[in-house]
Amino acid sequence: MLVTRQPVLKRFWYPVMAIADLAATQPRTFELLGQRLALWLDGAQQPVAVVDYCCHRSARLSQGVVVNGCLQCPYHGWTFDGRGQCVQVPQLGPGQPIPASYRVRSLQCAARYGYVWVCLDEHPLAPIPTIPAADDPANRLIPQFYETWQCSGLRVMENSFDNAHFSFVHRESFGDQAQPEPASVELTTLDFGLLMRSTVPVVNPPAQQQNLQIATATTVRQVEAIWYLPFCRTLKITYPNGLMHLIFTAATPISDRASQIVQFCIRNDTEAEAKAADIIAFDRQVTAEDRGVLESTDYDTPLDITVEQHMASDQPGIIMRRQLMALLKQHGEQEQCLR
Repeated sequence: MLVTRQPVLKRFWYPVMAIADLAATQPRTFELLGQRLALWLDGAQQPVAVVDYCCHRSARLSQGVVVNGCLQCPYHGWTFDGRGQCVQVPQLGPGQPIPASYRVRSLQCAARYGYVWVCLDEHPLAPIPTIPAADDPANRLIPQFYETWQCSGLRVMENSFDNAHFSFVHRESFGDQAQPEPASVELTTLDFGLLMRSTVPVVNPPAQQQNLQIATATTVRQVEAIWYLPFCRTLKITYPNGLMHLIFTAATPISDRASQIVQFCIRNDTEAEAKAADIIAFDRQVTAEDRGVLESTDYDTPLDITVEQHMASDQPGIIMRRQLMALLKQHGEQEQCLR
C-alpha cells in the first residue's frame, strides 16, 4: 500500500513532533503523507499548523518567523494566524482591507502527551488514542526517541505484534534463542484496531535487571498490546513484581517510503528506582534491532494477504491488513500499490 495515494489515511491523527521543539519565534516544518506543514506556537502558546505554502508566491512559510503568535512569510512579510487567515500585508496602505482570499489552509492541530498531533482532514475518523496510564499522576512519562525510519508504518505495527521474531531479531537484548516457538496470543478485534494479550518468557540481562528490579536471568512479561488504526500502538508490559512499562509507538507516515517513529514510555516506578537514561538505553537497543530488519523490507507493504506467505503467528498482522483493506473499501478506495 502506498500511503500517500490513499486519501482516507488523511482522516487520522498523527504525532509529528515534540511540543518542546516548537520555539517562540521560529516555525518548524514536517512532511505528513507527502504534505509539507508549517507549525508554530500561537499567542496562547498552543501548537497550530498550516500548509507550508504561501498563497501569494508559494514561498515556504516555515522559513519565516513567528510574530505575536502569527507566522510571517519570509518573502513579502504577509502574516497569517493559526486559522490560516492573513492578518497583515505590509504592502497595503493604511485602512486598506485585506481580501478574504488571502489565506492558507489551516489544519487540525492538538497537544497530547507532550507531542503535537495533526490531522489533514476536517473530519477525523477516530480521536487521538486515549492512554489512561499517561493521566495517572503516580506514573512518569519518559520521552524516548524521535527519528525517521525508511520503512512503512504497517511493517512497524505488524512487527510490534509479532511474537515470532524475538529469538532472532532480539537475541542480544531479551530474546531467548532456546525458545524460538512464539508465545500464544489472545486477540480481540476493535472498531479501529486490535487488542492482543500474551504471556511471554524473556531473557533478563544484567542491565535490564536493574531497570526492572528483578535479579534473575529470565522473567515473564504479561503483555497487553493495542493497535490503533492505522499506525499507532501501545505495548503495556507488566512484570511479576508489579512493575508496569508501557511503550507508545507511532509510525507517522512521512511518505510512501519513510515513517517518523515517535516513542515514549510510561512507568509506575521512580527515577531513584530506575534511571530514565538506562530505561531509554535498553529500549533503544531493542528498537535499533527492529530497525535494522524493518528497513530491509519492502515499503510497499501489501494489504492483499495472497501476496506474501504467512504462518500462524502472523494472525495479528493479517487482521491489520484486513481492517485496512476494509477501511479503503468502506470509503470507496482500492489499494494503491506498485504491483
